[in-house]
Amino acid sequence: MRNVSNIFRREFKSYFISPIAYIVIAVFLVVTGWLFFPTFFLMRQANLNQFFTLLPVTFAFIIPAVTMRLFSEEINVGSYEMLLTMPVSFKEIIVGKYLAAVAFVSIMLAPTFFYAVSISFIGKMDWGPVLGGFLGALLLGAAFCAIGLLASSLTRNQVIAFIVGLVTCFVLTLLVDYSLYLLPGFLSGLTGFFQYLSASHHFQNIAKGVVDSRDILYFLSVSFVALYGTALIMQEKK
Repeated sequence: MRNVSNIFRREFKSYFISPIAYIVIAVFLVVTGWLFFPTFFLMRQANLNQFFTLLPVTFAFIIPAVTMRLFSEEINVGSYEMLLTMPVSFKEIIVGKYLAAVAFVSIMLAPTFFYAVSISFIGKMDWGPVLGGFLGALLLGAAFCAIGLLASSLTRNQVIAFIVGLVTCFVLTLLVDYSLYLLPGFLSGLTGFFQYLSASHHFQNIAKGVVDSRDILYFLSVSFVALYGTALIMQEKK
């Protein structure tokens, strides 16, 4: 745990050394606020339903930008080989980098809680779906961080890592849902399978205030598979 903690602090601190972190957080808040509040004032309902509906798509674009440098940059500049000479294991490196990305996403998401606080002064807020939505957002963000870490381990080019992560997150967010409408009649039995693959489907279930173990298991499984794949890829590179 000491090695994981050291790697976590190193990676987390590196986010805020450059202005990229502040730019990403600012863009996220501007985009979510710009997309949410006009609709909120039109619908005149004291809830965050529209915010949580758009959040998976926003995460699919933002989180790959957060994770694209985690392995790609180190492989490109050669610092990863130096890291391997230290008394740390692959598991410790991956877990430390993953937790740093999840912590950054949590900080990025935290200011949006004030959306709910400000709306509660306007109308009566049902806090169950709000708290469920933020729990789902953390689980969704953690799963997308694992996918982004996997994409970053595939290449030394950060742009390619970003594109791979974005496409993967985008497929889990939108294309799986839209494929349900494109299935021919004789494949209608696969609807449940495709629905289970959809990250936005599981997220929206939790955002309704219904915390189902199947939805939590989905996000934990996606995170585990992506992190395990990252470990296999980095071992192969070694």
